[in-house]
Amino acid sequence: QVQLVESGGGLVQPGGSLRLSCAASGSILRAYNMGWYRQAPGKQRELVASITVSRSTNYADAVKGRFTISRDNAKNTVYLQMNNLKFEDTADYYCNHVPGDWAWGQGTQVTVSS
Repeated sequence: QVQLVESGGGLVQPGGSLRLSCAASGSILRAYNMGWYRQAPGKQRELVASITVSRSTNYADAVKGRFTISRDNAKNTVYLQMNNLKFEDTADYYCNHVPGDWAWGQGTQVTVSS
């Protein structure tokens, strides 16, 4: 049973940056395509960035050019570097296998506010 633990969220002003981390236990992430998802209040969870086993990446239009997903297979960890944060990036952020069929972790909250 894989367990995902997200961290790195917080309160940041518009234009600021955060780096989220997702550590996994019970599974070797290098064997899987992984993604970062987010869920804003009152909205459905959406996939914002994904990275394949071969490290190809893909981004939602809303975050393209601002977010960067990466993976460190030696640490069994996936990261999301978020730059130039906007108010609309406020959400709970989760990592998961793509297409999101593993058990969800507790997520990490990102609040963009002035």
